[in-house]
Amino acid sequence: MAELKKTPLNESHRKRGAKMVDFGGWDMPVQYSGIKDEHQAVRTKAGLFDVSHMGELRVRGEGALALLQKVVTSDISTLVPGQIKYGVLCLPNGGVVDDLLVYKLEENDYLLVVNASNIEKDYAWIKENHGDEKAEVINESDSYGQVALQGPLALGILQKLTDTDLESVDYYHFVTGQVAGVEGIISRTGYTGEDGFEFYCSANDVPAVWDAIFEAGGDDVMPCGLGARDTLRFEAKMPLYGHEMTEEITPLETGLGRFVALEKGDFIGRDVLARQKEEGRPRKVVGLEMVGRGIARAGYPVIKDGEEIGTITTGSYSPTFDKNLALAIVGTKQAAVDDTVHVVIRNKEVEAKVVKTPFYRRG
Repeated sequence: MAELKKTPLNESHRKRGAKMVDFGGWDMPVQYSGIKDEHQAVRTKAGLFDVSHMGELRVRGEGALALLQKVVTSDISTLVPGQIKYGVLCLPNGGVVDDLLVYKLEENDYLLVVNASNIEKDYAWIKENHGDEKAEVINESDSYGQVALQGPLALGILQKLTDTDLESVDYYHFVTGQVAGVEGIISRTGYTGEDGFEFYCSANDVPAVWDAIFEAGGDDVMPCGLGARDTLRFEAKMPLYGHEMTEEITPLETGLGRFVALEKGDFIGRDVLARQKEEGRPRKVVGLEMVGRGIARAGYPVIKDGEEIGTITTGSYSPTFDKNLALAIVGTKQAAVDDTVHVVIRNKEVEAKVVKTPFYRRG
């Protein structure tokens, strides 16, 4: 059995008493004080996450834009240096290889941030579809450390550690600057539904930044693990690869139509997505609120009028709303808001109601 990979903060997690788990081959903290406490800290104050396991791929050279336009669903041509765009890598059948962030560093120079479990797959996919474009594709993942400070107090805490005017950094934009004396990329992004920042720097320097943020934040910042990261993104209906998006689920079915730029010209998967756009997507991801007792887990069947209409993609107790909620992929015409459906939990049909999403949207 292969040894688990470790981020540069592994020792720091253990010192803080984190419960560690195998997450896609990485030894990662699932929680510290508890998922509910960590979740509420991010919603009300600030939480700090280790996201150094995420992948960073560099695409540069005069053919970089042409290559990205071919493999990413979003229109990358509209980016200016300092701006970020969310997008999806698709298969020819419209299914998802991965979702990612594209950072435009300079003209003909981009940084792609991809999911940890998909680093090698994404790298291989982009290389495989590299045609005549004069572009270099480099896996720089091992060079980077990354932390995410999220929550309503995140800006004030991080501002203590940098001369960069963080208020002037717009959402989905970034600047290069120093945090706690460490040079890196300060990015106004996150995966929690809250305001916040992600900081990318050399892997060797990330422990110093981690410690400095806790010192600057004091009681207002809490270390957070993967458990709270999942409940936070779930409430905000931020999709997770392997759940709301897979090689069999298209971005349109997931609800990511605004990140599919059919007008930009040809890209991998475009034909299928254009047909779904024209004819209507066959499935959609909807929100469920459990009426009966029980948590709807991923993979559980969803029943309506005695017929199976779909499957749960994510289900969890929601700390913000103190309810059991779920996301499910169902036939487009088979479920509408306020409909009653049932989820099969341990061979028992448990009542649920279709509700509007996202469950949570910050004010």
